[in-house]
Amino acid sequence: MLKVGITGGIGAGKSIICKLFLLYGIKVYNADYFAKYLMQNDVALVKKIKTTFGEEVYAGKQLNREKLASIVFTDTDKLNQLNNLVHPAVAEHSLIWMEKQTGFYVLKEAALLFETNSYQFLDYNILVTAPKQLRINRVVKRDNTEADSVKKRMNKQLPDTEKKVLADFVITNDDVEPLIPQVNNLHQKLLKLAKTIS
Repeated sequence: MLKVGITGGIGAGKSIICKLFLLYGIKVYNADYFAKYLMQNDVALVKKIKTTFGEEVYAGKQLNREKLASIVFTDTDKLNQLNNLVHPAVAEHSLIWMEKQTGFYVLKEAALLFETNSYQFLDYNILVTAPKQLRINRVVKRDNTEADSVKKRMNKQLPDTEKKVLADFVITNDDVEPLIPQVNNLHQKLLKLAKTIS
């Protein structure tokens, strides 16, 4: 079974692409969801977070997200420390999850697939792209936030030009080129690739 990564910068629309793959019966591992789950439920990870950031980032067994955010989002070194704890835990968990799935291929949806080098553990990787201004407009509308705030978040991610070099496939989500034919074509390609190794 092929392990396929899918990523895209903020506002690129990788979640809608994943929903289209779900219609084909493809299982999708959502790294963002499981990162939150593991920070709450993985005993070893919880212990490391408490050791690094203090017991007060948990209220009993409940992660105090606001407290942790106030520590890491104003300090790049602290954010890197947190990422260095969480990303390996998610990478390991995703591989275990994927091994348990059935089908010709599975997807791992992750915003920082290339930034964390976790793409290297996967067979193929898909990049979802969209023009920068369109991405900004989408996030401003979705999160009810300011454009400057979105641009700051964008600047923490690799630019698409660098991601395209690492990606095996690209889906364009520019509100012009239809998505369904692109996803269908890619689905057929991945099925063929999967069948050659099965």
